[in-house]
Amino acid sequence: MSRFLHTMLRVGDLQRSVDFYTKGFGMNEIRRTDVPDGKYTLAFVGYGTEEANTVIELTYNYGTEKYDLGSAFGHLAIGVPDVAATTETLRSFGAKVTREPGPVKFGKTIIAFVEDPDGYKIELVQRA
Repeated sequence: MSRFLHTMLRVGDLQRSVDFYTKGFGMNEIRRTDVPDGKYTLAFVGYGTEEANTVIELTYNYGTEKYDLGSAFGHLAIGVPDVAATTETLRSFGAKVTREPGPVKFGKTIIAFVEDPDGYKIELVQRA
């Protein structure tokens, strides 16, 4: 059976990004692999095992602290039980809130947008 496995994001500070996703979103660090010969480290974070869930692969390339994100990538979307509370938790970790919690235009679904430490946009979608 085919399914999505993971989304890879290049990050400038691996531990800062792991902390953001684990402490801010309640994800778990599933595994970490350091590859000195390749000069990179991978950390996989998510809500469950890779065998049953889609996860995020955070890739740190030695010596690279910042990336140009470009204009093609849109955002990640994460369902949360309380958008307002999650927004405040993420704000306490230094997340930039780019859209405060509230209903989508012409709808009722509560959303917010934040940026992770590397500037990747994340949509929070309220799921009861």
